[in-house]
Amino acid sequence: MKKTLLSLAILTSFAAQADEGMWMPQQLPQVAKQLKAAGLKLDPSTLTKLTEFPMGAIVSLGGCSASFVSPQGLVVTNHHCVYNSVAVNSTPERDLLANGFLAKNFAEELPAAPGSRVYVTEEVANVSNQIITPEVAKLSGKARIDAIEKNQKKLVAECEKEAGYRCTVASYYGGLEFYRLKQLEIRDVRLVHAPPAGVGKFGGDTDNWMWPRHTGDYGFYRAYVSKDGKAAEFSKDNVPYQPKHHLKIATEGSKEGDFIMVLGYPGRTNRHRLPSEVESTFTWNYPAFVAASGETLAIIERETKNDPAAKLKYAGQIASVNNYYKNRKGMLTSYANSDFLQRKTAEHNALKAWVNATPARKAQYAADIEQAEKLIAERDANAKKSFYLGYAQPKFLSSARSLYRLANERTKPDAERKSGFQERDMPRWNSVVAGQDRTYDEKVDKALVLNFLTKYNAQPAAEHDAAFDAALGIKPGMSQAELKTALDRIYAGSKLANKEERSAWLKKSPAEFQASNDSFIKAAVAMYDAGLKEEAQEEELGGKIQQAYGNYMKAKIAYMNSKGQAVYPDANGTLRVTFGKIAGRDVGSDGTEGWTAFTTIKGVVAKHTGEGEFNAPAAQLAAIQAKDFGKYVDPKLKTVPVNYLATLDITGGNSGSAALNSKAELIGLAFDGTLDSIISDWDFNKAMTRDIQVDIRYILWNMKHVDKADNLLKEMNVQ
Repeated sequence: MKKTLLSLAILTSFAAQADEGMWMPQQLPQVAKQLKAAGLKLDPSTLTKLTEFPMGAIVSLGGCSASFVSPQGLVVTNHHCVYNSVAVNSTPERDLLANGFLAKNFAEELPAAPGSRVYVTEEVANVSNQIITPEVAKLSGKARIDAIEKNQKKLVAECEKEAGYRCTVASYYGGLEFYRLKQLEIRDVRLVHAPPAGVGKFGGDTDNWMWPRHTGDYGFYRAYVSKDGKAAEFSKDNVPYQPKHHLKIATEGSKEGDFIMVLGYPGRTNRHRLPSEVESTFTWNYPAFVAASGETLAIIERETKNDPAAKLKYAGQIASVNNYYKNRKGMLTSYANSDFLQRKTAEHNALKAWVNATPARKAQYAADIEQAEKLIAERDANAKKSFYLGYAQPKFLSSARSLYRLANERTKPDAERKSGFQERDMPRWNSVVAGQDRTYDEKVDKALVLNFLTKYNAQPAAEHDAAFDAALGIKPGMSQAELKTALDRIYAGSKLANKEERSAWLKKSPAEFQASNDSFIKAAVAMYDAGLKEEAQEEELGGKIQQAYGNYMKAKIAYMNSKGQAVYPDANGTLRVTFGKIAGRDVGSDGTEGWTAFTTIKGVVAKHTGEGEFNAPAAQLAAIQAKDFGKYVDPKLKTVPVNYLATLDITGGNSGSAALNSKAELIGLAFDGTLDSIISDWDFNKAMTRDIQVDIRYILWNMKHVDKADNLLKEMNVQ
């Protein structure tokens, strides 16, 4: 069989640094020598076996990573990954965010946030030839997108014939290759343990992306299934899932220089982007995002200041927005102080020079590279025009539009429905729609919408969405007071904030939507046709980009191979392995002072102020004061370590990823990076890039000596 391009991309000599690269498990045999040289004591080939140890213990939460740590389906991840589940179970009278939560037995465990999932990957298969068939290869534009989606849905349907599984077809190298992932979708997820915010979020947004760090960013879920071991909705009759494999807790502490690898599901990186995409992102998109995020945070703070219940409802959103707000600000600072765009442009020009050096390469690649640049510029211009529109829609107008789309899609045979609207998607629809009011407050939503609607409405009339304007009853040039009146009217005319009312629309027909007098439903119906037309235009452009970009990546792989360099695919939410060593940094973020590899609980005491983001729990401070450290003292540090740095290549989505030692034992959880190195999503810098882990010894010490979580320690076989 002909070798795939992915294989060709890694068969040449491994020129990338060992610390760089988010490797697909099936790629690891090609870097086996580097893994062994770095210190791995396992056979690298074992890491390719997804249903064996340790890969069989690694799971996705659909946005975060996690891992099984007991035979009873106990899942460990980051505190910020369980944060929303803690928030939705909190009330002003029982503030689990502030005080923490510990279930002493199965019966005390609480349902996780609506829509929570644990995905267990069991199979990854290359399906490129079944997606880009000879017939598809001849198509362009929307026809190409539709044909690819049809083939994807067919492969997904075949894969999901076995009940309880969620299958996806992921794109690699800009649509050059496709892999199908088969995952057990565990839908009954319960909150087991989360430390108080004074541990799990210690340092808050002030310390986020910073070093030194002293955050106990850990929390526990449990996966439940039916009595016959099948994935099922929440039920009191369900039982804990019994994974085939779970991670063992390291019995020896980590030290600087040790081998470390992280296994998880990184979200997105952008290292293969064109220079024009880099420039658009850093000169327009990220600055606009930072400004909008700052306004969002200020408005939520203002509107919930004297409303504890509303503050809890928006706690999860605040944490999420704050995280990306600081992330993007850090990226912009790093970009401003770098020559990234110049280097990217020089690399791209070198690629084009290589392509144009021979008639054969020029004929094969040149036109598509030029086409990709042109089409991406068009896409970015469209995104700029619609930026504020995305923020200016009331939450339940967005819900109404999705529900009406669902009603229309359900009139078609399942295989012909748009992805996201098939029967396989209904469990998530049911849970998400039912739970929306738990993260909603009308005055907050209306204030957010009014802010961005005002900005949208200030745009030239030619940049307005006519269907949106008509549905809301607004016109260019309206004053903010007039816009507020229009919003008051449409909010007052809807009952979608009511859970029962909203959920009922999941089963209604298009005719029932069209007959409704609910203001958000009426607006959704009125916007529907224009929305479909806009979607078709986006898909026409997207199909052309996919075709041109795929050939651009083919050229880049061939070019890099010609120089003896390996090419790993950008992260795309699928299972990856990254490896390196625990290490400080010779130069700190200020350019002068180096960073040590570990922080300790001494730093917790030093930072503690007794209020706000630096308010460590009294029980923890008492244990530190009494030197009640048990067996978790590091022999060199003479105290309990908290966080440590490593040279690992991670990004968003890696949060909660298992950090393993050379024997694949759990030594911590990845949870962050440093502010001056997060631009590695775009531009990896070996000297500067460091990620941050919470040390397993700090987790266990808190559980044993502070929270008294002896039941969980026993379950994890920690004596």
